[in-house]
Amino acid sequence: MKDFVVVIPARLASTRLDRKPLADICGKPMILHTYMRALEATNAENIFVVTDSDEIKDICESHSANVIMTSELCHTGTDRIAEFAQMIPAKTYINLQGDEPLMSSKSIQKIIQLAQENPDVIINGWAKLSSSEEYFSPNIPKVVLKTDGSLMYMSRSPIPGNKKKGFIEAKKQVCIYAFPKSALDWLRTNASKTEIEKLEDIEILRFLESNWTIKMTELDGQSIAVDTVDDLGKVRKIMKAKQNLLKKDPFEIENFQTSFSAPVDRSEHFRGKHG
Repeated sequence: MKDFVVVIPARLASTRLDRKPLADICGKPMILHTYMRALEATNAENIFVVTDSDEIKDICESHSANVIMTSELCHTGTDRIAEFAQMIPAKTYINLQGDEPLMSSKSIQKIIQLAQENPDVIINGWAKLSSSEEYFSPNIPKVVLKTDGSLMYMSRSPIPGNKKKGFIEAKKQVCIYAFPKSALDWLRTNASKTEIEKLEDIEILRFLESNWTIKMTELDGQSIAVDTVDDLGKVRKIMKAKQNLLKKDPFEIENFQTSFSAPVDRSEHFRGKHG
């Protein structure tokens, strides 16, 4: 049994951006960029793409990624990973959302480390919000923590509110999770979305509504979850700037990564190691 696996759920029938995993970003489909971010954090044998799409499967396998096919009936990415957990045994399952092509490898590694230190706990990430645009965006889940650092609530609405009805300070979700096998086994027997989960369209709320404790940890907040065409444009712009900088001065790319959390392009390593 593995201590952990990084699992990347992906489906073509996204409700907000159709065929999202295959959206082109600087010449590669988004799902491969996300896979490469995982590859920067751990070895290929610990990484799996889970999907119900033959098209995604073929593209990922052409780059030697491990792919497991799952049911078309899975409601969420975590439901898909719960199905995967019946096939591949591990102590902890790291859910790296397939629409996170800019996820920092350090954030992935931090979640892996915390999961190994807390193997029986659900873990999720948060980061400070930096603007009123993010605060009022329904595409960015906002996070409120308890005094012990665990999750109190998460919402697409601007929370916590205030009398001025404007942005003062707030936190947002960073879409990477760690789940113990017991939590995924529970999810398999509680496959229907809960009431607030359906209203908010935030999958972690199924656990919160059912009295699971969710440990929250601060992560790099510069990653952009691609939910809309606008998000995709922002990611393409960051990736393009990174590529242009690499062409001009390869030694400056690490400074760029530190400033913008834009991952270093290891395409040569990727091709050499994986096909």
